[in-house]
Amino acid sequence: MPVPILKQGDILIASVQEAMSDSDLALLRDDLTSRIGEFHSLGVMIDVSTVDVLDSFATRTLLDIAENSRLRGAKMVIVGIQPPVAIAMVKLGLILDGIPTAHDLEDGIELMRRNVGKSRQRDR
Repeated sequence: MPVPILKQGDILIASVQEAMSDSDLALLRDDLTSRIGEFHSLGVMIDVSTVDVLDSFATRTLLDIAENSRLRGAKMVIVGIQPPVAIAMVKLGLILDGIPTAHDLEDGIELMRRNVGKSRQRDR
């Protein structure tokens, strides 16, 4: 099932509604990478607050999305990782190294605005 991707100013917001198949994750990666260029987005936020499992493929795909975003000139933030998901990821050694996280969308937007603002200042 495709993940809805909303455009909020220069930020893309993908809201994952349920556990996704590997092919759905790959489609999300490709869609976000394409839309960053299409909309000249400076940020990508992925909301996983309704997800109860992030397996190794999902974690690897999030890392890939972050790297693709960086290469296309956008920052990425993941929001809404639930406590049981975080605990399971740590136990399994699944690390989202270098990807900022936030509690919820509101915190994520604030974090994204700070990150995007820093990028704009460096570009001047």
